[in-house]
Amino acid sequence: MKNQILTFNLKQPIIATLVLFMASFSALQAQTTTSKIDKMTEVTYPGTELTVDGSIKLIDNKGTVKYLQTSNGLTTLTNTGETTDVTTTTLQLGGTLTANTYIDVDDKVFAFDGIELETGDASTDATTKSDHGTGSGYTFLVRDEATGAIKKLLLNDLGVKGGVSNETATAGQTEYTITGAEELSLFKTYVYRNGIKLIATADYTVASNVVTLTQTGYQVLAGDVIEVHFLN
Repeated sequence: MKNQILTFNLKQPIIATLVLFMASFSALQAQTTTSKIDKMTEVTYPGTELTVDGSIKLIDNKGTVKYLQTSNGLTTLTNTGETTDVTTTTLQLGGTLTANTYIDVDDKVFAFDGIELETGDASTDATTKSDHGTGSGYTFLVRDEATGAIKKLLLNDLGVKGGVSNETATAGQTEYTITGAEELSLFKTYVYRNGIKLIATADYTVASNVVTLTQTGYQVLAGDVIEVHFLN
């Protein structure tokens, strides 16, 4: 049998794979950490030019036969063709998770460097469990606090909601309760009087779900239309 050389190839894209390591699939059991794992079909030498996965037969310096294999998000690629002088098996990041997989960072940093800053459009055609290359635009990755699973979320579903309120004022009316507003903040609340934007702080203030007009330099007249745009 030809000599078996093991190499570790970490040049494959790792971001998607490591994120997948943290994902959960409810139909499968958790990854095996305490029990035996069955031996896979052994790689045949010589075989085709390349063999993906399977168990690799090894012989140590005492002549003991052993096997090496990967699973659950890792892939082995073995050169098995007759024209290859040395049979080489490369272990790579990338593959299919076969069980629920959890990484306990134990208060350590788990991070990615070299991530590009994206400024593109939100996805309009994202679907559940889609593969890359089947949609366009961008979605968010979020964490399910109940299970720890990593999932994707449309930008439109981030929970940022708002609305528009129109009210016809009575003479001198300063307070306007905004239906649908949960907690108004000044920099996300825009107030218009008869279509003219008022100046925040100088012309109006906000608290809870109430807009208060200061009437500084102007007077609210009966029939004035007070329009409020807000984001929660």
